Amino acid sequence: MNITAAQVNELRQMTGAGMMDCKKALVECNGDKEAAIDYLRKKGQKIAEKRADREAAEGAVISATTADHTYGAVIMLNCETDFVGSNADFVGAAKGFLQAAIDNKLQNLDALKSFAINGRTVADLVTDLTAKTGEKVELKHLEVVEAPYVANYNHQGNRLATLVGFNKTISEETAHEVAMHAAAMSPIAIDADDVPQETKDREMAVAIEKTRQEQAAKAVDVALKKAGINPAHVDSEDHINSNMAKGWITEEQAQQAREIREKVTADTLANLKEQMVMNIANGRVNKFFKENCLLDQASLLDGSITVRQFIQKADKDATVCAFKRVQLG
Repeated sequence: MNITAAQVNELRQMTGAGMMDCKKALVECNGDKEAAIDYLRKKGQKIAEKRADREAAEGAVISATTADHTYGAVIMLNCETDFVGSNADFVGAAKGFLQAAIDNKLQNLDALKSFAINGRTVADLVTDLTAKTGEKVELKHLEVVEAPYVANYNHQGNRLATLVGFNKTISEETAHEVAMHAAAMSPIAIDADDVPQETKDREMAVAIEKTRQEQAAKAVDVALKKAGINPAHVDSEDHINSNMAKGWITEEQAQQAREIREKVTADTLANLKEQMVMNIANGRVNKFFKENCLLDQASLLDGSITVRQFIQKADKDATVCAFKRVQLG
């Protein structure tokens, strides 16, 4: 059967599949357009099944907000290679899915996957992309922020995007700067109160153990120096053996260093004042909060003040109430 270029182009416009795939589908289906569409969909499903165990770590991450800035969403559409991830059609598909979320204020990934665009669910359209690109394509994230004012930021290359929600309407410039800051500094929470208790407990446990080991190490160094042994020469078995071979320490000094390290470490750990340990550990945890909580981080625009202070310079009553940061990988 003779298949015309017009028929092929029409099918391509309807499905987004490649020209050769559309022509083959029409030939296989004797020019029946509806049958050809089903043919292409089944082909996409088969390709998706074959590539199900592949890793899809590339793709596009894009954010947007509604015109009134009360709702924002960020989407991650994954594929296997950055070549496909930067393709205009692939990025366009991601933007189309994102726009559906924005226009309908969808609340989660399942709602987006089941949402219909021109009679097809987004999940089905993702499968169609697998057929079109020849790669595994997955819709992995839809993150949403709703607040009195939501700002977004898309980093160049569509690999990273952020949303930041504020408790009240503030200047677009200030909001945008905070969204850019969240992209650059990768905070884990809004402030210390927003940090999950599990994370707080873990950081405190690490801080306590690090403090105890540091105090023991200091006591060992003092004892080694008092014995006339350079601590740097005996800080590990490899160094001990190496420095004995070089003649920098004797075998007797090496054995003495081992005994000092073992005894002083045990004695120091057994007699540490717990209040002193906790004071130092609390300081470490507070430093962790300062470095990792959005409002307490030093502002990128003015390093002499925190992000909280930067916001309050624009509006003393404004603050961040929510944020999302999504990045490929």
